[in-house]
Amino acid sequence: MYIVNAPVNEVRKIQPGIFLLKAHCPEITKEIKPGQFCNIKVSTTTSPLLRRPFSVCDIEGEYIFFMFNVHGEGTELLSKKEHGELIDVLGPLGNGFDLDGDYDTAVIAAGGLGAAPFPFFTRMLPKNKNVLSFMGGRSKSDIITYGLKNVQAATDDGSFGFKGTIIDLMNEKIDVLKKDKIKIFSCGPNPMLKALKDFCDKHSFEALASTECAMACGFGICQGCPIESSEDDKYYLVCKDGPVFDIKDIKL
Repeated sequence: MYIVNAPVNEVRKIQPGIFLLKAHCPEITKEIKPGQFCNIKVSTTTSPLLRRPFSVCDIEGEYIFFMFNVHGEGTELLSKKEHGELIDVLGPLGNGFDLDGDYDTAVIAAGGLGAAPFPFFTRMLPKNKNVLSFMGGRSKSDIITYGLKNVQAATDDGSFGFKGTIIDLMNEKIDVLKKDKIKIFSCGPNPMLKALKDFCDKHSFEALASTECAMACGFGICQGCPIESSEDDKYYLVCKDGPVFDIKDIKL
């Protein structure tokens, strides 16, 4: 784990409301794994804001990429960063996706900005694995396809792709999903993950879920990001034990 004052290379809008920040961060890029995250303090000088957790979207040599939307003061500041400005990055943090296993096809299931960790994930998949990406959102503007392969989309309002939820779409494609050995890798809002857990229970699919939670420290000291275990009276910490869990091991 490192704390790095990382110079921003660029911030660009990749689609309406969605930004991609590129920063030079060689200490972290040499160790990061798909599904891990970093905790970012958006200003090294004036900001009183707490660090915010960001999935690592991609790696390019010594550069790290973070995908985000603007939903508060911190992300507003990030979206306006200029070349050479510094961000305080703590990472790599948490446990990422286990890409190993006896499966032929990696099935990505993501809702909205839950797509953020999967460009890096897709590039790091073993060459003998296929990939199929299911993206869900309320409308077309919520569908993110950056860095993904073989995308099928579902929107609640039918403005893009299949009309319905991502789980509705996966049910429509159940014959395709059952044709090969699959392993599901997911990230998104808890209602989506809960529906996915029920779907996986019904069809006996293996699934890993990257969970989202507000954090302060990012490495287990503050105890501020608990998630309930499927076992009685037990809790995990999203930052330390996750953010990626076997979906059957957590309550959603």
